[in-house]
Amino acid sequence: MQWYVVHTLTGKENKVKAAIEKMVEARDLGQYLGRVLVPTETEIRSSAGKRREVKRKLYPGYVLVEMELTDELRHLIQGTSGVTHFVSASDTPVPLKDSDVERIIQAIGEEGKKPKTIWQVGQSVRIVEGPFNEFSGKITEVNAERQTVKVLISIFGRETPVEVDFTQIERL
Repeated sequence: MQWYVVHTLTGKENKVKAAIEKMVEARDLGQYLGRVLVPTETEIRSSAGKRREVKRKLYPGYVLVEMELTDELRHLIQGTSGVTHFVSASDTPVPLKDSDVERIIQAIGEEGKKPKTIWQVGQSVRIVEGPFNEFSGKITEVNAERQTVKVLISIFGRETPVEVDFTQIERL
């Protein structure tokens, strides 16, 4: 079996995945289909002082399918609602390289489990909660494990680093 990329309508990736799996099962073609993946990663976002984890698609509009390329399975997938086409050269779908697939699976296997922060060093933020409420500054350090950032703020004309939680800041 090889991996192929199926282009879908953006936002329909999970529906396409479920539909492919359901149709393959209904037509008893399971021996030709391996895994169907929608690569995602978890991202930490905070708004209004609340921290939440959001699943973000790594490749919006694409689904990875591990399969043996038979005409029947190819036509079944192309006829699925939400599928636009296989990524291909001319009319023949082109399989992904094994090294590319391993890299993607590794990324979603490890990074997909641990939340990725949206905060980066150098971003301008405003503190919205706590003793430094309404102060603005730049992020100088991000600690994803503890979910804190160090923000350089100006107190009485002096630059002072303060450590705050992800939920206590917002972008400017």
